[in-house]
Amino acid sequence: MLEGITVLDLSTVGPAAREGRWLADYGATVVKVGPVPADSGVQITPPFHSYSAGRGLKKILVDMKAPEGREAFLRLAERADVIIESFRPGVVDRLGIGYEAVSTRNPRVVYCSTSGYGQDGPHSQWAGHDLNYLAIAGFLHCSSRDETGKPPIPGATVADSAGGGMHAVMAILAALVRRANSGAGAYLDVAAADGILGLMALMVDETLATGEQQGPGTNLLLGRYACYDIYATRDGGWLSVAAIEPKFWANFCRLLELDQWATRQTDDDVQDEIRADIARVLATRDRDDWVALLAPADTCVAPVLSIPEVVHDEQYLARGAFVDATHPEHGTFQQIGHAFAGTVRPAEPVVARDATTTETDELLAGAGFSTDDIAKLRDAGVVA
Repeated sequence: MLEGITVLDLSTVGPAAREGRWLADYGATVVKVGPVPADSGVQITPPFHSYSAGRGLKKILVDMKAPEGREAFLRLAERADVIIESFRPGVVDRLGIGYEAVSTRNPRVVYCSTSGYGQDGPHSQWAGHDLNYLAIAGFLHCSSRDETGKPPIPGATVADSAGGGMHAVMAILAALVRRANSGAGAYLDVAAADGILGLMALMVDETLATGEQQGPGTNLLLGRYACYDIYATRDGGWLSVAAIEPKFWANFCRLLELDQWATRQTDDDVQDEIRADIARVLATRDRDDWVALLAPADTCVAPVLSIPEVVHDEQYLARGAFVDATHPEHGTFQQIGHAFAGTVRPAEPVVARDATTTETDELLAGAGFSTDDIAKLRDAGVVA
């Protein structure tokens, strides 16, 4: 769907690396732009399997602090559709590769700055990671606590992925649609904390509209009622129950032979009793036995799967969720394939990138550099 779109991606890890990954899965030509080895500083090299092992990407190393390197990047940017950067606010402008510098050369560019807290505001210079953005947007506060009251560490990097990466992809695609209609480029200030705030809208908006405080157990989606909870089974497994609609709840109660609770789904006075009865019954059978009985019967029940179980789950296998990948050093392994709707799943094993491989000469030649020019840049250590 994004064939013909070229992206220069200055990121290495975090939300911005995810957006570059997913734009490539949609068919864009994504070029990872990194520093030359002598100028790498604290540059992070992620594990070989991270971010889909670099499948389908290209790479160039450039010393942005050198005038010749900055000019090389700007010439590449003249032919790019999208620029992704994830430096601290202000860094790209100091390097001379910010939106103003790039858009002067390429007014149609969509320039996406992806950060934790945004380009302005009192927190904009804070260092942070996924857990911090989930904390500041209320996500952790509204999550169930352990016996000490401590909020949990989530099992997925929701802020990096949804709050930052998906947020950025959505904004970039919207900007590309507008550009197709108007010819105008765009500057996008994507903050992972803003994205998580958007995901928290049901809880935040309720507080804004009613003044009611939201937290664990305060409403249906936060565990107030027994119909929306997680229960243990005989074998030590767990079942997720999300029988929100009365008809699904009635089906669930009938199959557990707890019909006395079918009409008292949201009766606050008896929730502890309902939970106790559900826990007692579900503890009489193994997890998968309950799944076989309940899941096909319109009860909104699903097992809590471990990661090894996920990769063998019949639904994901039927959907072609995993693909084979080959790496020159690490051999053949599997990874999640093109998971999002509209991406084209590969028919053959994908090729994982060696971290040392670059397409520097090819990319610079495409930007109009001669063979001699490229050789001089290499000799000077400006590119690699």
